Amino acid sequence: MLTSVVSTIAVNAVSSTTTAAGAISMTTPLGLSQYGVLAVIGLIAFLSAKEILSACDKWNNNINCLLDMSIFPLLISFAAIVIYKVAEII
Repeated sequence: MLTSVVSTIAVNAVSSTTTAAGAISMTTPLGLSQYGVLAVIGLIAFLSAKEILSACDKWNNNINCLLDMSIFPLLISFAAIVIYKVAEII
């Protein structure tokens, strides 16, 4: 009983808030988020870590595989960011 009263109050509060704010758009703008810079910084960090660690005597296939699994998704994200920015300019 108490939970149904609380949920009813919560629903009424949410609906009154959205109607008071006006029309809310349900579409999202096209484009990349602002966090693309973080992906580029992460890619640079992983690439430089791979280069530095490859010169170390502790280098093995496990470390190589771990870094490759981190680098490839970031590389795809970087390529998508570059393609989008070039298409935005053109």
